[in-house]
Amino acid sequence: MDNLLAAFDLVFRYDVILVILLASVYGIVVGAMPGISATLAVAMLVPITYFMEPVAALAAIATAVAMAIFSGDLPGALLRIPGVPASAAYTEESHEMTLKGQGGTGLMISLLCSVIGGIVGTIALAVLAPTLAKFALSFRYQEYFWLAAIGLSTAALVAGDNPAKGLIALCVGLMLSTVGLDMITGSPRFTFGNVSMMEGINFISVMIGVFAVAEVMRCLTHPPRGDTRVSRIQRIDFRETFRAMWRYKGQMSIGSAIGIVIGAIPGAGSDIAAWVSYGFSKKFSKTPELYGTGHPEGIVAASASNNASSSTTWVPSLVFGIPGDSVTAIVIGVLLLKGLQPGPLVFVENAPLVYSIFVSFFIANLFLIPIGYVSIRLASQILRVPNTVLMPVVLTFTIVGAFAINNSMMGVTVALVAGIISFLMQENDYPVAPLILGMVIGPIIEQSFMQAMIAQNGSLTAFFSRPLAAGLGILTILIWVSPLVAAIRSHQRRRRLATEASHA
Repeated sequence: MDNLLAAFDLVFRYDVILVILLASVYGIVVGAMPGISATLAVAMLVPITYFMEPVAALAAIATAVAMAIFSGDLPGALLRIPGVPASAAYTEESHEMTLKGQGGTGLMISLLCSVIGGIVGTIALAVLAPTLAKFALSFRYQEYFWLAAIGLSTAALVAGDNPAKGLIALCVGLMLSTVGLDMITGSPRFTFGNVSMMEGINFISVMIGVFAVAEVMRCLTHPPRGDTRVSRIQRIDFRETFRAMWRYKGQMSIGSAIGIVIGAIPGAGSDIAAWVSYGFSKKFSKTPELYGTGHPEGIVAASASNNASSSTTWVPSLVFGIPGDSVTAIVIGVLLLKGLQPGPLVFVENAPLVYSIFVSFFIANLFLIPIGYVSIRLASQILRVPNTVLMPVVLTFTIVGAFAINNSMMGVTVALVAGIISFLMQENDYPVAPLILGMVIGPIIEQSFMQAMIAQNGSLTAFFSRPLAAGLGILTILIWVSPLVAAIRSHQRRRRLATEASHA
């Protein structure tokens, strides 16, 4: 309690509150730009933190992340272009709500669920940090492999009505994730002698192309469809918003829990948490056939999950100095820059500073309600702009964002090629969500598999050599076998009904 009171004294100063407010506006604006991920937003903020005290610097980063992850939903709902990777899991869902004239309501659901998920994640960060970090630290390559395998299994849940095409898209994403230098041997793969290809194909560049460039191409080849949305998008049905949140409160709780656990696992992050939560929500939904048609259930689960995860990714970073994701890797650099060493001793030597991060996250999530509401109202004005004007602007921001990732034209080339491929896939009813999922999880599953093989001299028993790994392995196999068992039971039921009908 003494540390918490000291943290309140550190945060509730006019200069720190002003920093949080400015970082809120910055995070909302930057996160809404396609291609400018939360990581890139924090990276651009780092030079400014040089001139701040440690509390203000960490508060600015925490606030910018929370705001950017929500504001990534804005272009996703309005233009079908996720602003950040964490929004990609439910972009299709929120955009379909916009097409049905429920875009404002969908964004309000996302906003409130993001706030609730963020607050729950902050409480978990403050109360359960040592326990969660200890559990996450017990994960080795075997557990990472099975966790990644479970993540890949969700591709079947987001593949739509054609699992075969979803599997093909997933394989394309996995293939793209192997381009570049082999992470174990250092050998170049699929680079075709191009030096720029040795660094691999950047996931953000692909995401920009898959969603943004493909949407521009779609608007060029198909009649504009924005006019029917303009008159209805600005209306936010608060009654329907709270009704949906109450109806799917269980999914919101599960999504928050998944986000808390996945966030505490180093290397996972909020984008994987969103995909897994969306997949689990669809798996256990009473109406899975409504997913992909503008159904708020998936939005509730995934938006709560990614914001909860954005808080708990700080757990391994603060407690053990292990980055939870790319954002907290930058945070560790900022802490070192300020003369602070992340690790268990930071809770002893600088406990009020650590607690000030918890307080900053809490304040940022409260600020998200009014600032997010205003951003929804202002963002809806985008639909009043004719597509002939809007799409060139979107393409310009897309190219700038793709170039800014590595300050290289390679990112622009990847985005344009990925956009063309995505457009052709969607024109032929191939889902693009499994492709993105494959690129996110591919490096994790490959590295974990190779490490296990090297450590155990090529023996596959390595993946069941530890109790936790064996448990995750059995769970993964059950997930894979369950559709086959369900299909067999369904076939037997149909045969039994047919036999009874023939006897009748």
